[in-house]
Amino acid sequence: MSQATERPVIRVRRAALGDEQALAAVGAASFLETFAGVLEGADILRHCQDQHAAALYARWLADPELRIWLAELEPGAAPVGYLVLSPANLPVSDPQPGDREVKRIYLLHRFQGHGIGAALMRAAIDEATALGAPRLLLGVYAHNHAAIAFYRKAGYVPVGERRFQVGGREYDDQLLALALPG
Repeated sequence: MSQATERPVIRVRRAALGDEQALAAVGAASFLETFAGVLEGADILRHCQDQHAAALYARWLADPELRIWLAELEPGAAPVGYLVLSPANLPVSDPQPGDREVKRIYLLHRFQGHGIGAALMRAAIDEATALGAPRLLLGVYAHNHAAIAFYRKAGYVPVGERRFQVGGREYDDQLLALALPG
């Protein structure tokens, strides 16, 4: 498939129990793509083993407070991305009742720039709005300029910072917020 001439056919759907292996595979692959050359390789592998284990995604899929959407390439329904929406749990200075968090939005690099991330984000915005959330929050690696540009284009604004640890090192995250209608 030539990225310049063909737009992939992607289906975005709510994930369900049984999708945990697909979510784990996309999560680990996307994390590796994004952080290879930034984080130590052994730290990436340990992080993926813990934070992208199928058992973790199975727990999330069973949690009624979380919503997960899966992006699949057609034909064949190969998983290429996903988004996890949860109650907000970020260290912002002004937490608001009902805030929701885009806990993860992962998309394989090959499929970026085709509107798939926007479709995943639209699903989260629609769901959060339906739930009455005043805003969406998210954390993003402070040096992931492409992701930050994507979020800014969607209307997110900076609201804080935090540190996160992978392996033995700490890294900076930007915390962003998107005000929702309502």
